[in-house]
Amino acid sequence: MPPGAARRSNLEVAAWNAAATRSVAHRRRHTNQTNKLENFRRRVALSFMPFYRRRLPHWDVVGEPLFVTFRLHGSLPANRFFPPENVTSGEAFAALDNLLDRATSGPLFLAQPEIAAMVQAAIHAGDHRFHRYALHAFVIMPNHVHMLVTPAVPSPEWLGRLKSFTATMANKILRRQGPFWQHESYDRLVRDAAEFRRIARYIESNPVKAGLAAEACAFPWSSAFQPKTNTTTA
Repeated sequence: MPPGAARRSNLEVAAWNAAATRSVAHRRRHTNQTNKLENFRRRVALSFMPFYRRRLPHWDVVGEPLFVTFRLHGSLPANRFFPPENVTSGEAFAALDNLLDRATSGPLFLAQPEIAAMVQAAIHAGDHRFHRYALHAFVIMPNHVHMLVTPAVPSPEWLGRLKSFTATMANKILRRQGPFWQHESYDRLVRDAAEFRRIARYIESNPVKAGLAAEACAFPWSSAFQPKTNTTTA
């Protein structure tokens, strides 16, 4: 091969390698830009979700997994210690849930099987009959309820209706009047799959943590409940 042709060949190879390197770098930059754009879009979407705060944060989301806790009216003592404003929402929730689990006074209406069964049926109806949310996990404790759902409608149309209906029905069963549920609730937007699984386990293990059942599957007012089957044969 003439020396000039060899030099041209080497230059062509070098040029091709440089072009390939630029192409790989361009694809990497494009991928990074796409990921950044998707993350930005998600942050923007979350920023426009209705959010409000009383003592606990509240998200009004549609199409995103949400962890919700609501409790009976008057289920916490009036002189209780409540975490200061500078604690995280998770710390505030942990303090509230521990107080509820250890409560020895206040209303425990949800411990009555007739009331718990009614609330459980209403929770399932919101998913299967009215399609207001996809229900992933739930538990009905003696004085509060945990739910992990993906709402299909805004909060007043699913949580508001659930609480209103069950309050009316419970008061009829109990032959009482007045508030049944506390207006305040706790809502947490689930950020990823790992947190989703952790929250589902937390919900279903709450009766075990509170000493109400030896195993999560033995507590009847929970998505973890597994009825015992009769294996005796004639």
